[in-house]
Amino acid sequence: MGAGWAWVLTAVLAASPEPKVVSPLVKVRPGVSVEGRSEARLSMARGECEAAQVVLPGNIQRVTAQPLTLKAEGSSLKASVWREAFLDVKTPSNSQGRTGPWPDALVPVETPGEPSLPTVLYVEVCAPEAQAPGKYRGELHVKADTKAMAAVPFTVEVQPFVLPATASLPTSFGISLYSIARGHDLSPESPEARALLRDYARSLLEHRVSAHGLSMDAPPVRFENGRAVVDFRAYDEEMAPYLDGSLLPSGARFTTSDVRDNRKASTEEEKVAYYRAFAEHFQSKGWSAQLFFYAKDEPKPEDVPLVRAQSKRVRAAGNIPVLVTSPLDDALKGTADILTPTLNCFFPRPGPQTCRNVLPLSKLRSRLPANTQVWWYQSCNSHGCNGGPIAEAATERAYTGWASYMVDHPAPLNRAMGPLAFLTGVDGELYFDTVYAYNTQDPWKSLFEFGGNGDGTLFYPGTPKRLGTKEHQPVVSLRLKHLRDGLEDYEYLYLLAKLGDEETARALARRLTRSGYDIEQTVGEWDTVRQALTSRLRARWESSEYAKRPGVRP
Repeated sequence: MGAGWAWVLTAVLAASPEPKVVSPLVKVRPGVSVEGRSEARLSMARGECEAAQVVLPGNIQRVTAQPLTLKAEGSSLKASVWREAFLDVKTPSNSQGRTGPWPDALVPVETPGEPSLPTVLYVEVCAPEAQAPGKYRGELHVKADTKAMAAVPFTVEVQPFVLPATASLPTSFGISLYSIARGHDLSPESPEARALLRDYARSLLEHRVSAHGLSMDAPPVRFENGRAVVDFRAYDEEMAPYLDGSLLPSGARFTTSDVRDNRKASTEEEKVAYYRAFAEHFQSKGWSAQLFFYAKDEPKPEDVPLVRAQSKRVRAAGNIPVLVTSPLDDALKGTADILTPTLNCFFPRPGPQTCRNVLPLSKLRSRLPANTQVWWYQSCNSHGCNGGPIAEAATERAYTGWASYMVDHPAPLNRAMGPLAFLTGVDGELYFDTVYAYNTQDPWKSLFEFGGNGDGTLFYPGTPKRLGTKEHQPVVSLRLKHLRDGLEDYEYLYLLAKLGDEETARALARRLTRSGYDIEQTVGEWDTVRQALTSRLRARWESSEYAKRPGVRP
């Protein structure tokens, strides 16, 4: 949502014969009246992407859109356009959800839709870092079936300040070649599946998200006189583009990367030697991503000896932090270099707690060694692990309001993790998977996992049969877009703090995310805060050292 969005509530879409522009923070559902305007006005930093939703009137099956180019004197921007597809939610994630169709998948605009559902176009504009600041204008021309719609004017203001291509907040979201291959009905060994994996990981990087897992192929190793001799050629071919900045024109890089365990390393000495070789390889490549070892996930009491053994051998190798997904636990004391509790472990609230050891971040840090990082992650502890409202009112309240990546939750909850991370000062975000439902069901029919609609799945398998395309492709979700927008919110706040106005940045973040379970849901307030951030950043940027750096155009 750009700073230029002034959401004047001028027309109820259900009564309007013309296309209407709606904030991306509104989920347009059948039977729910929403309000919008006749033109789109976006504001974005250089190095940022922003979007608008265009809702077309009538019962429409097919849409065609002309390429949208926005022009200013001597420069231009191109927009991407998708059609929003709907997921039929059969069991709500909790009392904040509802059954019925919810918009989520962003499919090619030409993909036929169900005429009984709203026709919503997601129109996104991205400004490269080198883009000249100024106002860009153009018109979106579409046909609904065979009827030409009224043109939708677009104005995009590119601001002078720049967001970094590589995210400032470390993240690590899971993705798997084997899940992708299954979702697309491909052999994981096929070149097509390998190419598709790169497309998925590229899409995550384009949305400021780093990934762990991928092919999960460990580099071959042999041992000579206690030393691990590792063949990193295949590993580098797969991973280097994400780590050296060569994959995207922006030069964006992963912020993190996980160590891949190798079964060939069987003894303690061999495991230590192998981990040491991994760390040395990263150092020799000059990769800036945080290499880490992901210990046993959510360890139970019987897993404590394993986690302790993992931590001991990885630390013996040196220079590889050990990540442990657990609340503060005396049984695991001393095992984690990156302690990663669930989101709801940081925010005490009245009534039942949904984490066994709730500690605000400042108190948690005071009980950890000085150099320990603290990340967090979402889980079903935030929305309830069984699905649907819980009969006991106090327990249901405990599982509502949290920042959430669920399909049937309001878009501000999908977007909230970035501002929350800035406000609390957490060091990074983990998420267990982005394609989990590919293993268990047809994601186009249901994403219900772990009591939530979309838990662990932020993509849809774009098969030729489903989309009518020639090739397989990842289909991104609205929730991934909201997640990206939240990470861009983080960049705005982080940049304002670096420019010397941290107090204002924190005050503005607090207007959006007062706690992990108290998220502002008024779309206009998100717009107002973004306008205030933009104004502050413009004023600070013009006199800052950042604006004077070589290669940064005024």
